[in-house]
Amino acid sequence: MVHLFRTSLGVMALAAASVGLGGVAEAANGPFLAHQALYDLRLVKSRTNSVNSARGRILYNFTGNACEGYTSEFRQVSELDSGEGKVTLSDLRSNSWEDAAGKSYRFKIETRMNEADAGRVDGSAERDGDHINVKLKLPAPKTFTLDGKIVFPTEQIQRIIAAAREGKSLLELSVYDGSDDGQKVYNTLTVIGQPIPADRATSSDPSTADEHMKSLKRWPVTVSYFDRDAQQKEGEQTPVYAMAFELYENGVSRQLVLDYNDFVISGAMGKFDVKDSKPCN
Repeated sequence: MVHLFRTSLGVMALAAASVGLGGVAEAANGPFLAHQALYDLRLVKSRTNSVNSARGRILYNFTGNACEGYTSEFRQVSELDSGEGKVTLSDLRSNSWEDAAGKSYRFKIETRMNEADAGRVDGSAERDGDHINVKLKLPAPKTFTLDGKIVFPTEQIQRIIAAAREGKSLLELSVYDGSDDGQKVYNTLTVIGQPIPADRATSSDPSTADEHMKSLKRWPVTVSYFDRDAQQKEGEQTPVYAMAFELYENGVSRQLVLDYNDFVISGAMGKFDVKDSKPCN
């Protein structure tokens, strides 16, 4: 159950992404918005008999500006009941920073399952010409290089929004977020639906009631994540997982659906707060 309730930095950058601009008023009219979002997780369906129930929460904070870079803090606590008293509790915490140009990325990730010792990843990545240099401190010191075409999480969401605005329906990107053991790269396929007008009636949540969001259009988006190494060796394959959501043009997302192949989890926004952001001087 390596990917049990696994939500990488890249996925949550999509699920709750926001990029701080020079204050709330400016962010309301700009392309991105700094905020905190809380999502309540529940089991939608199970495709096997291995999952009877599931619940949890995701808390996500994103702050920063184009001068200082963007910082995200994320925590996901989940409980999975597989029947006969077998309950798995997972606790994933991460903290990351990325500069506005997508050249530098730092990350710390901690994963705990039940009472087992926490697994930790700590590292950084620097873009240098046509490649990316990665330095890991944990789980073990290691340096390696990646293809320079790979993007970090904030650039990923920037490119998805840009593609949506251009009317594109498909976008392929390779993404590095430091998840798993710090060495994994995912190939992603993003499917973008037709824009949803701001005035279209929809199920309500704290984001739809917020004044910063009422005038914004959004897109239905599905991002599928593939194991890059396995795909290169074996060709076509089933996604490791996929996420569907509605993406606002300022980067905020709602109505999450996490598909882990064996089971599907929904994430309803339970709380949404716009955050002040230091002006970029």
